[in-house]
Amino acid sequence: MVETLKLLQFGDSVFPVGAFSFSNGLEMAVQQGVVHDRTTLQDFVRTVTRLAATGDGVALLTGHRGAVAGDLDRIRQADEAVYLRKINEEMRTMSVRMGHKLAEASARIVGESLLKERIGGAANGVPVTYPVALGVLFAELGVTEEDAFAAHQYGAASMVLGAALRLIRVDHLDAQSILFAVNEKVADDYRDVYTAELEDMQGFAPHIDILAGAHQHAHVRMFMN
Repeated sequence: MVETLKLLQFGDSVFPVGAFSFSNGLEMAVQQGVVHDRTTLQDFVRTVTRLAATGDGVALLTGHRGAVAGDLDRIRQADEAVYLRKINEEMRTMSVRMGHKLAEASARIVGESLLKERIGGAANGVPVTYPVALGVLFAELGVTEEDAFAAHQYGAASMVLGAALRLIRVDHLDAQSILFAVNEKVADDYRDVYTAELEDMQGFAPHIDILAGAHQHAHVRMFMN
């Protein structure tokens, strides 16, 4: 029961890591007409969560397993794999900023941990990234890797849907219906990636990369990406 409560606390979409500042690419998708109604929004959210699974999700599992083994170097390698695969500057900023905030919050709330040690070693090297930090934190809190992965996927979807409520004509029930439908795919995504290694990480979505690159130079925007 205690582990479940910790999962709910740190996996909450309103946990103060700054997720509300980002749209995970949705803002430019709306501006370009790629997303314009509930159907296209659901398609976009599913694309985002699939990319989250095959990319950051693999690093999260590696970070979780590294924490279970007490292997700080494996955790650092997972952070490096995430950082190097963020082609767009805003996406890198999102991952690093949220990772740093989560590590700082963990140090204050949880205390001494591998994650605190990791952030201390990041000053002159590879930065802490959000998916890896989440995996490490949940491992140290006794949360299983399956539940840690699920929380990460939920967060990726809820970030987009939270932004959608401010960007297009959908209401809260539309957003919850989409979230419910997308959540049905989490177990399938986990089965697809649970044996993957860092070199297997992938995130081929050129349309989203182009939109993210265009957003970086937009003059008017509500979100950082």
